[in-house]
Amino acid sequence: MSQLQIKPITDTWVPATWEEYLQVTEDPAYEKAKVYYYNGRMRIEMAALGNPHSRDHYIVIAGVALFASVKGIDIDGHDNCTYRKTGYTEIQPDISFYFGDKAEIIPWDTTIISLDDYPPPDLVIEVAYSSLADDKGEKRLLYESIGVREYWIIDVQNAQIIAFMIENQGSRRIERSQVLSGLEISLLEEALRRSRQMNHGKVTSWLLSEFQK
Repeated sequence: MSQLQIKPITDTWVPATWEEYLQVTEDPAYEKAKVYYYNGRMRIEMAALGNPHSRDHYIVIAGVALFASVKGIDIDGHDNCTYRKTGYTEIQPDISFYFGDKAEIIPWDTTIISLDDYPPPDLVIEVAYSSLADDKGEKRLLYESIGVREYWIIDVQNAQIIAFMIENQGSRRIERSQVLSGLEISLLEEALRRSRQMNHGKVTSWLLSEFQK
């Protein structure tokens, strides 16, 4: 019996055909879940509901948007968006961005962004509270395979950002963003630490002053 003839296991990779994967994604029980498909396997992650995850999710989006605004970088941000290469891959990263000349490439009313028709996002970010091992492992390989330019993992429990530049289907650690020229990853890590002690208004004010230096 296929593993998918019973309730699929969450938070692990399960062998599945593309058709089985689509059947699961259409199940109302998984309407609020994050789903991935890669290399003939699927993964279902139930939505993270905790305060730590949601606060770090917000401050990273705010930080990237502030930096882009100060530096005059065109930006198109996506929160929990779906990207699909039909029959092969589907991703639902926590956060993703297009920059520069790609910032207006996706039509406003697009529901699922087709990687058959559009390029992958320049930056993908996963916010990891309990999924850190997978975000550093299998998902990293997934994002390498589709040609994302940069991949960040927010380690919520340690207030750390693990950032990778992706090139030629491989990746290496970086301390300064390549897609947001001049952005030091350590500044965003400091924003994460400050957000443990103060509200987001104060944290973003501090970030803005740093970006304007």
